[in-house]
Amino acid sequence: MERRYFLLSTSTIALSQLLIGCNQNNQPTLNVQLLKGSIPSQVVSQFSQGLKAQLKFAPVEQLQDLFEKLKDWQKKTNTKEAEKGISLPFIGSNQKSAISDLVTMGDFWLAQAIQDKLIKPLEADKIKQWSALPKRWQNLVTRNDKGLLDPKGKVWAVPYRWGSTVIVYRRDKFQELGWKPTDWSDLWRNDLQGRISLLEQPREAIGLVLKKLGQSYNQENLDKVSNLEKELVSLDKQVKFYSSTKYLEPLIVGDTWLAVGWSNDVVQTLGRYPQLAVVVPKSGTAIWADLWVSPAGKENEDLLYKWIDFCLTPQVAQEISLFAKSNSPAMANLPKSEMQESLRNLLQMNTDVFDKSDFLLPLSPSAMTQYQSLFARIRG
Repeated sequence: MERRYFLLSTSTIALSQLLIGCNQNNQPTLNVQLLKGSIPSQVVSQFSQGLKAQLKFAPVEQLQDLFEKLKDWQKKTNTKEAEKGISLPFIGSNQKSAISDLVTMGDFWLAQAIQDKLIKPLEADKIKQWSALPKRWQNLVTRNDKGLLDPKGKVWAVPYRWGSTVIVYRRDKFQELGWKPTDWSDLWRNDLQGRISLLEQPREAIGLVLKKLGQSYNQENLDKVSNLEKELVSLDKQVKFYSSTKYLEPLIVGDTWLAVGWSNDVVQTLGRYPQLAVVVPKSGTAIWADLWVSPAGKENEDLLYKWIDFCLTPQVAQEISLFAKSNSPAMANLPKSEMQESLRNLLQMNTDVFDKSDFLLPLSPSAMTQYQSLFARIRG
């Protein structure tokens, strides 16, 4: 899955290399590597107030890079330093090799990270706000040792922000058409033939068709879904451009009138191009989440849990949502008065739509082969 591999730099307050606290050996240290733009710098500054600790927050451009770091650190745990619990300082040439206490990871990689032993479980009873987190979010990160959802499993991560797959369209073109898109079924309308940009992802492209047909994004056996291939062929005739990285460019210049994309990309564009509008499909969509995970080979100190808990407090969760322009699992909705009008469709959660939406959960190898071969066959 390539969701946000090529994430554009965000316009939120920069967190380029934030180091807070005096360099005193007797102070606890919290090292965090996070997705750039996902946490505002003022939130870190608030957390540091009154703390006798060193905080180092290092932003990384792409989720894929963070996942690769987890793999590299796992190799490091085989060294004598890791076995003895010796932590390397974040200075000079050692900075890149030091194991962080917390890392941002996309929920799509959670199963693989558990299977490959790249991360270690967290102790939910040390997170005060955990019990207040809606059950759906608790269930997402409670898994067995194979990475599968399991109510009796361990807590492997904590979500701190989320978004969804959305429809973004040109106001001017649809004003001429006299209607506005509201759901996936609108993509098949004759007005949009050759006017759509679609994500070049089997799970996303096939998933939206499954939603149109009343199915889940996580359908294991595509052969059991009647009319699926026929609907995909019809949709392909509507599509002018497939891309997972440049799907907004043809929309901006008018080559396409509608695009399917990820909300975190879209919010960065709406402010610059007021001719664009966005809608979350009312029949449900795909949901993604950014998680805090603890790399294998590190002890989980109290400071780590304090930070996770801090992110889930309602006031801080609201700040993360407003400044990072994303949703928070710790709160249902932001006050309308606090949001830009163009972002309200994204940040005001419709409970009915959310309940109909799906996280992209792990599929069996045979199911993944079905998705990939069907997508390749449709595209010719």
